[in-house]
Amino acid sequence: MSEFIWLFARVTLFLHIESFWQRMTDEKVFVDKKAAYYTLGCKLNFSEASSIGRSLQEAGFRTARAGETADIVVVSTCSVTEVADRKGRQAIHRLVRQHPGAHVIVTGCYAQLKPDEVAAIPGVSLVLGQNEKSQLREFLDGLAEHQTRTFVSPLWGKEAGAPVFMPSCSQGDRTRWWLKVQDGCDYFCSYCTIPHARGRSRNGSISSLVRQAEEAAAQGAKEIVITGVNIGDFGKTTGESFSDLIHALDNVEGISRYRISSLEPDLLTDDIIDFVAHSRTFMPHFHIPLQSGSDEVLRLMRRRYDSALFRQKVERIKAVMPDAFIGVDVIVGMRGETDEHFNQTYSFLHSLDVTQLHVFSYSERPGTAALKIDGAVASAEKHRRSELLLALSNKKTYDFYTAHVGRTATVLLEHPKRGAMAGFTDNYIRVEMAPTSVPLKDNTLVRVRLSNLNADGTALTGMIDSE
Repeated sequence: MSEFIWLFARVTLFLHIESFWQRMTDEKVFVDKKAAYYTLGCKLNFSEASSIGRSLQEAGFRTARAGETADIVVVSTCSVTEVADRKGRQAIHRLVRQHPGAHVIVTGCYAQLKPDEVAAIPGVSLVLGQNEKSQLREFLDGLAEHQTRTFVSPLWGKEAGAPVFMPSCSQGDRTRWWLKVQDGCDYFCSYCTIPHARGRSRNGSISSLVRQAEEAAAQGAKEIVITGVNIGDFGKTTGESFSDLIHALDNVEGISRYRISSLEPDLLTDDIIDFVAHSRTFMPHFHIPLQSGSDEVLRLMRRRYDSALFRQKVERIKAVMPDAFIGVDVIVGMRGETDEHFNQTYSFLHSLDVTQLHVFSYSERPGTAALKIDGAVASAEKHRRSELLLALSNKKTYDFYTAHVGRTATVLLEHPKRGAMAGFTDNYIRVEMAPTSVPLKDNTLVRVRLSNLNADGTALTGMIDSE
C-alpha cells in the first residue's frame, strides 16, 4: 500500500510540473520581467491601459518601480489634436532613453491613425492598432531586437474586419473605477478623427457589464465612472439601450455611486435625466459636449443638434436636479467661426446655468471635412477666445462652489497624492478635509459640513458633520 501511495504521489507531482510548464508555454508566462506604462488622453485610454497592465501582470510581468529599467514599455497614445500627437512622440523618445534595451510597444489613437510615423521613431518595437491591442500578450513572443513590427487593421471600408470591443473595468490611481461600456463613433463630425481612430460604434452586453460592476464591487469599489467614446449610442451591437444599461447597473449591490462621463445632447433623453434624478446610485453630475453656441458653427461642425435643444437639456436637468454639476465641452477657433459666431457662443454660455467649461482650441486634423471650410482662425485669436471662456468658466465654478458653503454633503474620500485627505460630493464638488482627531480612510463615504474655499480656490474645505 505504501509503495502505491509513493508511486501515486510521484505521478501526481509529475503531472503538476508538466501542467505548470505547459501553462508557462501556452499562456506565455514571463517570469521576473518588468513592464512600464505611459498613457495619454481620455479616461477611456486610461481604463484600457489598466486592463492591458492587468493582462501583463497575469502573464508574469510586474510593474517597474521608479528608477528601474523595464523589459517592455507600453505607450497608449492620443490623437485628438496635433498637440496630442506631439506629446505622444515626445513621450516615446523620452521612454526609449529612460529604458535602454526595452521593447517599446505603442498603441492608441495615434498608432491607429499614423502607424508608419510611429514605427519610424527609433526604439519602437511594436505598433498595435485598436483591434490588436487587446491581444498584446500574443505579440510578445515575436519581439526581436532591431526590428519594428506593425499590426494595425483598418477600422472602416471594405478591408475592415468585424470591430473588436475590448472590455475594461479598472481602478484608477485614486478611488474611482472606470467601466468601459462602448467604443467607436458613427457621427463623423467635420473636425474630428475619432471615428477613424476608434472605428464604428460597438458595445458590450448589459449582462457582461453588470458582471464587471459586480466584480468591481466585490473588490471594494464604491464609485464607477461609465466611459466610452459615444456612450449614449450604446446598443448598436446588442440591440439594447443606454437607458436599459443604467437601470440594470443601478441594481448592483455594493456600488454607491455611478458617474456618466459624457453624453451627446441629442442622446440625453428626458427619461435618462429623470432616471438620474430619482436613482439610488447615479449622481447629479453631467458632462455634455456643446462645442459651439452658434447654430451656424454647429452646422459647419456637422453636429446633430442646435443651441435651442442644448438649452432645453440644461434647463430640464436643473428643473429636476437644481444642484446638479454640469460640465460643458467647447471648441474655439473652428474654421469659419467669425467674431460674431464666438460672441454668440459666449453669450449663450453666459446665459446657461452650467458649472464648468472644458475649452479646446480647434486643431486641424488630416482627412477631416473641416479642412474644406474657408476662414481659418489665427492662433492668437484662438488663444484670446479660450481665455475669455476660461474666465467665464472660473466664475461659474466659483459661484457653484460658494453656493454650497454651510451645507452638509456626503463625500467619498480619496487617498491623496499629497496634502490633505480630499474627496468629492455627489454633485462633484471637490472637498479638502480639515484636520481631525478621527482617522480618515480612503474609499469611505462620510457626512461633511462644507466651509469656505481653500487657499487656491480649487476646493471647499470640510469637517466631519457631528450632527
